[in-house]
Amino acid sequence: MFRRLSVFQLVVDIAFAAACLAVRFTMTVENPAMAAVVVLMALALALRRVSPALALAVAWVGAILQMLAGMTPDASNLAILAVLYTSARYGTRIVRWLGLASAGLGALVATIYLTSGPGLGLPDSRVLLGAILTFVGSAAVLGLSWTLGLLVLTWRTSIDSRRERGAAQRAVIVEQERNRIARDMHDVVAHSLAVVIAQADGARYASATDPAVAQDALATIATTAREALGDVRSLLAQLRHEQGDGPSPTLADLTALVEQLRASGLSVDVSGPIDATSLPAAQQLALYRIAQEALTNALRHGRPGGRATLSLDVGADAATLTIANTLAEHPRPVGRAGHGITGMTERAHLAGGSLTATAEGDSFVVTARIPVGSRS
Repeated sequence: MFRRLSVFQLVVDIAFAAACLAVRFTMTVENPAMAAVVVLMALALALRRVSPALALAVAWVGAILQMLAGMTPDASNLAILAVLYTSARYGTRIVRWLGLASAGLGALVATIYLTSGPGLGLPDSRVLLGAILTFVGSAAVLGLSWTLGLLVLTWRTSIDSRRERGAAQRAVIVEQERNRIARDMHDVVAHSLAVVIAQADGARYASATDPAVAQDALATIATTAREALGDVRSLLAQLRHEQGDGPSPTLADLTALVEQLRASGLSVDVSGPIDATSLPAAQQLALYRIAQEALTNALRHGRPGGRATLSLDVGADAATLTIANTLAEHPRPVGRAGHGITGMTERAHLAGGSLTATAEGDSFVVTARIPVGSRS
């Protein structure tokens, strides 16, 4: 029944009602009944926002008392307009419709009260016309106050709804961006650590017999770690909103990626030329990250000394990337997809395409199909 208002709002409403009451009492007050009506109207004015239903009831009590005392309309009756406005603006559904009914009933009661009286007899045409005009004018004034409250309520509801939708959309965008950064972080760190581990193992075994090979392996470790550190710093900067662009490799960087993995001990065969300069940057990034993850998984989980093949076919409608590697002797069950396969699948879906990762014979094959054009 009572709405929650701030202290400032309560003080403003009470002060406004008190000011109106003081102004009215500076004028002539004919009798105690009129004084009671003025006080009731001021009380309704003070309660209009904290309890629209109670304010509406108090206003009706004041109006009925005024009519029973046979008093003419008074300046304090203007409080009724404010009460009707707040019943539509702040009232519940029931109070809102009670306000509308009060506007119609009030116009009818006011018409009967003002156009009827002793000695008038049956209404002639002039009295009937006066009654009609009085009803139309009263209904217009009272109804307009209620309608304004309803319009303001609708406007504020629309604004709040748009604000909530905007907040929800921003939350979704932020979540998608964080997921993208998390995928990039996983790809960068997992690939770099796999290369570093492979090179470190090779350097450890070669240090006693071939120091030159160990030096090359250590140089590769330093280069890989330095590049990974730069990528991680850029991704963390995005999380801190210090810069807008993160690492965005393209398919032109696949050659360097393949050479890096070859140096780490994975034999990679590239089937045909990699020419995808016509692809948009988003598709190139998705294909590069999928290739990076698939080859890194081949290095980590494939058969030691095994081989991997990479092919990229760019057609008129889609680009198809296929990566196959020899399965380990005891491979992990395909159904238990880790973060790598899940991340590759999400990248393909976000680019508008699809991805399959399954065992075929003694090979594990990853196939990504990314549409070419604006559909992605």
